[in-house]
Amino acid sequence: MHSPSLGAVYVHPVKSLAARAADQAVVEPWGLGGDRRWMLIDGENRVVTQRQLPRMAQLSAETLADGGVSLSAPGSAPLTVGVPDQARTMTAELHRSKVEVVPASGEAHTWLGARLDAEVRLVHLDAPSHRRPVDPEFGRPGETVSFADGFPLLLTARSSLDALNALVAQGDHPEEGPLPMDRFRPNVVVEGTAPWAEDGWKRIVIGEVAFRVVKPCGRCVITTTDQRTAERGKEPLRTLARHRREGKHLLFGQNLIPDGTGVIRVGDPVRVLG
Repeated sequence: MHSPSLGAVYVHPVKSLAARAADQAVVEPWGLGGDRRWMLIDGENRVVTQRQLPRMAQLSAETLADGGVSLSAPGSAPLTVGVPDQARTMTAELHRSKVEVVPASGEAHTWLGARLDAEVRLVHLDAPSHRRPVDPEFGRPGETVSFADGFPLLLTARSSLDALNALVAQGDHPEEGPLPMDRFRPNVVVEGTAPWAEDGWKRIVIGEVAFRVVKPCGRCVITTTDQRTAERGKEPLRTLARHRREGKHLLFGQNLIPDGTGVIRVGDPVRVLG
């Protein structure tokens, strides 16, 4: 087996829109640079994701040099959205957390609402002081996260996906496999490891940046959503329930907290420290 290496990097400029592959990314204390700095909210200021609107998978966003985003959708002209005026903050609800956000332009709300057939607004997170604390059971005082569900980065392993797909092929819905990695929406994908080796990791170094491996990732219905068609199936949750259940959680991937900052690049060595 080859030595572990970084096989892929993904950034999600707008939470729950399509992932963007990158050759490299800056690791900031709260996540990859440009990752999940924007999200959608509903009329009650609550986060909206593919859980509620699977067709969000078919929309994409590209981070611009000034921190704004270019939104695109099939059959539509793209829309450039600038970073909004930071003086206009409001409080939004992200799962069980309250977070200070800044609403984007009305044009952005209209563009997204028309393509999702839903009342949504686009909001931005900029000031580090507005970021949410990491769950204190797993994080250290002062550690924060942007609009990711709970932790700054998510790691998955190629060999573990191969092992999961082998189990899907033996299950009730083999026609749904093999599943691609984008179902799991990771930030970093490691190659060259034994299946499920990441379950035992505590600390790793990717390139020159150290991370703590703090908690396995419990998976939700988004993993059953085809990221190209927005159609839902039964897998991988059916198979994870049989083979990767821990209490009420169905596990795939590991949550990371950076212990430093720097740049990670596809091809970087991945060293397991413990």
